Amino acid sequence: MLDLDIEQFWKDEATAHDENCFSKNALQVALGIRMSDECVFAELGEDGQPWGYTPPERRYELNCRYNEKARKIVGRPLLAENKPLSKEQQPKVTIPGYRQIGEVFGGKYVFDGNTTWLKGSMENEDDLKRQLAKVKSLVADPEAFRSFILPADWDERCKAVYELYGKRPGQFGGIRGPVTLATSVFGTENLLYLYYDDEALFTEFADCIADIVLAYVDLFIKESGHDETNFGHGFSFADDDSNLMTPDMYKAFGYRVLKRVFERTAPNPGDHRYQHSDSAMGHLIPLLADFNLTGCNFGPTVTVQEIRRYMPKTRIDGQLAPFTFMRNVEEDIIAEVRRDCEAAKEGDLRGLNLTTAGSINNGSLLTSMRCVMAAIQKYGRY
Repeated sequence: MLDLDIEQFWKDEATAHDENCFSKNALQVALGIRMSDECVFAELGEDGQPWGYTPPERRYELNCRYNEKARKIVGRPLLAENKPLSKEQQPKVTIPGYRQIGEVFGGKYVFDGNTTWLKGSMENEDDLKRQLAKVKSLVADPEAFRSFILPADWDERCKAVYELYGKRPGQFGGIRGPVTLATSVFGTENLLYLYYDDEALFTEFADCIADIVLAYVDLFIKESGHDETNFGHGFSFADDDSNLMTPDMYKAFGYRVLKRVFERTAPNPGDHRYQHSDSAMGHLIPLLADFNLTGCNFGPTVTVQEIRRYMPKTRIDGQLAPFTFMRNVEEDIIAEVRRDCEAAKEGDLRGLNLTTAGSINNGSLLTSMRCVMAAIQKYGRY
């Protein structure tokens, strides 16, 4: 295993994220890995559902034990230690949930005992046409849209929350992504074939998604207490299925949505514009480059060099393969970290936030995080 000076690492890490990881004063590549709640089970040898429900009392106990171990191995606690509130401490009223974007397109969110999936109800083009007609009607009437999205007791509960705690609902700042949303509610094969069978309907579907996203954005700008000239800029997409499309298909679908949403929510150079797609995204990078993303997280087959060729100013969150990280083979981890660090140092490009190209999964150990830190310290010095 590589040597690691933990104190020096964290001292240098303190400035590594400055200027979106592009600071010329940074001494080493930034570390984006901070593990996740999923990781407690394998690390501690405990049973549990990494993506499922864990009672607050057990979550608190597991995270505290995990952080004790993290302090010894990586020099820092990593997970939140949220002590469960007593009955007296619990809030008297909370901001209620509301209908999600998949439900606007006739889908249902179903928990399968492990995680929640969006299940669609449309099976053919006729179903899609009928649903798009409903969507257009809803968007055309802001009051009808508000009534459909928000529960009946929304105003009463939000008012009570504000009066008691001074808090308002948040803005609407991200969705799973237009392609992933569409494949979930309409079906993967249905969507891809639609491009060839009826391109006009294909693009109409994309435009309806953009209409709905912007309707959510406008609604929650108001609900959060802001207005058209004073609201928090930025938007992010998590669109794993976008890699299924050719560039021409994506230009006619996902690109249309991102263009309209970013123009509305992130019009300024420094505004947050983010795309997560932990899949083989290389063929779509030239298109995504048009949006001057401030950050991206693409799949492990996409290289730092590929991204940099088209996105010189985008922070790269990656490109360590999640399965390499969770297999915990040190020489494999070191090889990938070294590859990415050397790519970021080439031409002093910087802008690398070294983390997994996708999720950090249960099975990824703290010793593997320490290995990444040591590899950055050895190979990622600017």
